[in-house]
Amino acid sequence: MKTAAIDLLTGPAEFAQILGSAPRLRLLGQIAHGEHAVEQLVELTGLSVANTSQHLQQLRRAGFVQARRDGKRVLYRLGSGPIVQLLAALDVYAQHQRSELQALSRGDHVEAISGDELFARMHEASITVLDVRPAQEFAAGHLPGAINIPLDDLQRRLAELPIDQEIAAYCRGPYCVLSVQAVAALRQHGLPARRLDSGYDHWQAAGRPVKEGA
Repeated sequence: MKTAAIDLLTGPAEFAQILGSAPRLRLLGQIAHGEHAVEQLVELTGLSVANTSQHLQQLRRAGFVQARRDGKRVLYRLGSGPIVQLLAALDVYAQHQRSELQALSRGDHVEAISGDELFARMHEASITVLDVRPAQEFAAGHLPGAINIPLDDLQRRLAELPIDQEIAAYCRGPYCVLSVQAVAALRQHGLPARRLDSGYDHWQAAGRPVKEGA
């Protein structure tokens, strides 16, 4: 089996392809804590028996897991090599990404406006509300009076925005970076802008008014 794995995998790209699957990573995460039978892994991961077996066979062919028979059961454990270190490195990177998103949501990089302040400013008509989500999301629900300019279209549609009023950009939720990128682009062009700190989802959950349609 080890020879077959060596023949199959000739470089990092092939290893990455095997690991580029959330179900396989979940299985490896469970197996890293000890030997497990297929039935146990199904219960722990929520995958079907067929999918679990299929993913385990791919991991086994690649050398990431090994199997041994225990009576009628087949138990899976991690293969040889620095697999635990590899999984730990992936976890460290995931934590780094979460920290970056949390920093963005706190406004560490881009100044934010609270939902309460934005709601009051909307009543005063003293602010322009910019929705940078895709058009289909905007049509499903948006802040009243918001202008929809998806982030990918923002550069070519800047002329549609006022130059003498502050702009509040928002997207989906507190960890959505579309509004962060929009505010950065607007400020590069000299437009005063902040991002809604909570996003559309929290705005709606708070019971504030929303509107449907384009």
